[in-house]
Amino acid sequence: MFARYSKKTTETAKPVKAEATAEAAAAAPAKAPPKAAPKAAAPNPKQAARQAPAAPSPADKERKRKERIGEIKVELHKRLLDNLNLAALEHASEADLRQEIAAISAEALEELSIVLNKDERTTLIKDLYNEVTGLGPLEALLQDDSVNDILVNGPQQIFVERAGKLQLTDITFKDERHLLRIIDKIVSAVGRRVDESNPYVDARLSDGSRFNAMVPPIAVDGSLVSIRKFKKDKLGIRDLVGFGAFSEDMAMYLEAAVACRLNVIVSGGTGSGKTTTLNALSSFIDDSERILTIEDTAELQLQQTHVGRMESRPANVEGKGAVTQRDCLRNALRMRPDRIIVGETRGEEVIDMLQAMNTGHDGSMTTIHANSARDGVSRLENMIAMAGIEMPLKAVRSQIASAVNLIVQASRLQDGSRRMVSITEITGMEGEVISMQEIFRYQRLGLEPNGKIIGQFTATGVRSHYSERFRQWGYDLPPQIFEPSVGL
Repeated sequence: MFARYSKKTTETAKPVKAEATAEAAAAAPAKAPPKAAPKAAAPNPKQAARQAPAAPSPADKERKRKERIGEIKVELHKRLLDNLNLAALEHASEADLRQEIAAISAEALEELSIVLNKDERTTLIKDLYNEVTGLGPLEALLQDDSVNDILVNGPQQIFVERAGKLQLTDITFKDERHLLRIIDKIVSAVGRRVDESNPYVDARLSDGSRFNAMVPPIAVDGSLVSIRKFKKDKLGIRDLVGFGAFSEDMAMYLEAAVACRLNVIVSGGTGSGKTTTLNALSSFIDDSERILTIEDTAELQLQQTHVGRMESRPANVEGKGAVTQRDCLRNALRMRPDRIIVGETRGEEVIDMLQAMNTGHDGSMTTIHANSARDGVSRLENMIAMAGIEMPLKAVRSQIASAVNLIVQASRLQDGSRRMVSITEITGMEGEVISMQEIFRYQRLGLEPNGKIIGQFTATGVRSHYSERFRQWGYDLPPQIFEPSVGL
């Protein structure tokens, strides 16, 4: 299994061969001297190349090297578990632990007669440290700030998302058992379990990243893992404007909308930047207000002083102890909040959210999954229907129209960039239809040769329905920000 270096004596073979040759020569009858051999034809280079054994390709060498290192790593990891005092790991410093792993590894390599170069030894110790204290092969990706998502499709295929684009990495697990061991390490740390009887799980890593896993037999070709990394940097409105997520005029309008306590819904697809946008919008909330946040996985990073954070909890292995977002929201209404922010509204908690917006908690915010502002309203209607509330459609729409003031639509475009593609106001009811007006939009103009989308933000020319409210609150927005860009 491992490369062992031992000296083999081959000198005895040569004398035996020489003696046999001499005996054969003596026994053979004498022959006339051979005629001079004809001059050999020059060898054909192409024929010689065909006969020569094919040299291993660099890819094969790298694959074999990785397999060898992987086998060594498995053996050393077993020895580490036997020799390390796991109970003392929590109190050991990183330097001491690395030194201990290096010492045990060096002893094991010497015992197994395995020789590694300096780079291989350094990489091996680093990987072993990650296996013992972190998440094994995933640890390097978690520490890479350029990675937004980590997607595992079985032990041999790990994708990451960088700058909105998916990329296949060269990182792998040894086998399915290795992958399952890392999954179990994650979920057991938060008091969950995953197995054939309970083949999927949601959890939160210690750094706040969202974790989801599904294991066989539901996952056919190996366990599926998805990690949405937690953003350590708090991106503000100015940061998003600098990244091109929206324009200065849109930022000015959103500042007035949030400060004047309009109820805002951020709509968009998966990975479109809804939570990032919600974080940025919350920066316009006055520091004197009491804010309560409710999330499935705590991701919001509000910068105000008076913030109460709540996180829902799934049922335990016995099916008990679940605390839903609706439970949190009902309790939040008894905690004298000025504003309530729900990380994502996806179910029956929509009823309590709309009631909160309608009963003195102006300036509340949430996110939903939808492809447009109009689709967002339809999704709210569907969530109310799924909650089992028997209400006429007109009454449902009236409730939505009176509760929601603004829908901000976020989108991830085909080139991987994230844009705030629309800001739409809800102005009331016209008959049985919710009336809406778009104030700003992102206009696509074309595509560069490298695939990057060309476009610009523009006002639609419609003056805000809440202009008077803005003025009363001290935000007298210049009329020109509502004028469309020239040429559009």
